[in-house]
Amino acid sequence: MSGEFQQRLQLLHDQGRLRQLRPLSGRRGCRVQYQGQDLLNLTSNDYLGLAGDMALAEHFYQGLEAGNLLAEYGLGAASSRLLAGDSDLAHSLEDELATAYGRPTALLFNSGYHANIGILPALLGKNDLILSDKLNHASIHDGLRLCRATHKRFAHRDYEQLESFLASHRHRYEQVIIVSESVFSMDGDSADLPRLVSLKKKYDALLYLDEAHAVGLYGGKGLGKAEEEGVGADVDLLMGTFGKAFASIGAFVVCSREIHDILVNFSRSLIFTTALPPVVVNWSRHIFRLQQGMGEQRRHLAGLSRQLRLALEKQGLATAGDANIIPLIIGADQEAVRLAERMREQGFLIFPVRPPAVPEGTARFRLSLTADMQWSDLAALPEIFGRERAANRSGAGAGV
Repeated sequence: MSGEFQQRLQLLHDQGRLRQLRPLSGRRGCRVQYQGQDLLNLTSNDYLGLAGDMALAEHFYQGLEAGNLLAEYGLGAASSRLLAGDSDLAHSLEDELATAYGRPTALLFNSGYHANIGILPALLGKNDLILSDKLNHASIHDGLRLCRATHKRFAHRDYEQLESFLASHRHRYEQVIIVSESVFSMDGDSADLPRLVSLKKKYDALLYLDEAHAVGLYGGKGLGKAEEEGVGADVDLLMGTFGKAFASIGAFVVCSREIHDILVNFSRSLIFTTALPPVVVNWSRHIFRLQQGMGEQRRHLAGLSRQLRLALEKQGLATAGDANIIPLIIGADQEAVRLAERMREQGFLIFPVRPPAVPEGTARFRLSLTADMQWSDLAALPEIFGRERAANRSGAGAGV
């Protein structure tokens, strides 16, 4: 058996797809140390630049007192929420989320992955249908596999195909739910939310929106694309994470009271896991309050992203999307690996994204900008990348 495992690993290595853990250290804002180098971190999801903010962390811990050590700064819940792991703190955060979104209720999950694998199987059964964007996150696809409902995937942002599915199949199912990310994590493009809302209303469907890569970055209070486009009230289940722009861990869904209660009773990824530690829930609440006033950081990041896209295009490099996530398609896996190594030598921490995370033949760099970066951090990147890619392709062509 060990020989079979070794063959599988060797095949991944030969394909340029062998994944390894890479410990980082010395985080200072948007910079980090890797293998002894001080690098600009272009791989993080710390979109608002909060995870590396030492002053912010120090301010949070100033609230630590003997009387609240376990209740608000404790390191373990030691039980699931449905046993002894629930807390007033968790309910306080859920109440603040529901109030901010103007929805009846909210429910915490331990991660976006827990939410996406636990929500659909809890809500839907064999007489129901799920229609999911083909480029939705892997956690959504895993949730589809765990669900007894029929599921179909429509081509990425192809709402004509989505409507054709609805027109052809809606009458055959008790419930139909449309599932989409708002900002897609590998392409940096966005769903057409008004169109999705229109289709859900026309065909009496539910809409499940994954805002993992949008919360903190869009809308007046940083609540996501649905807030920015004024459609939040029409989204039946809006999922957001704390593990990206909010610099914490965990996730939440805002929804109706009935959906909330169904999830509490049937969502296995909620029921059968230990609750988040009090210190994590407290930190998430702290960040959620603060980020609602971070409009300047959001504007800065949007402007920085536009500026880098324009500079890359001036170098003849094709980009896509319109978010702070800027994909640069490399193509071949091995080329992406070699080029990432060259960029690290030039001071940029970029890890290549390869299949199955992205479609075959589209290995890429996923440049992830954060609000604590300045243009001076990025100005040299477009020219260096263009030069290194040309040299990399020339060397590969020469058999190097």
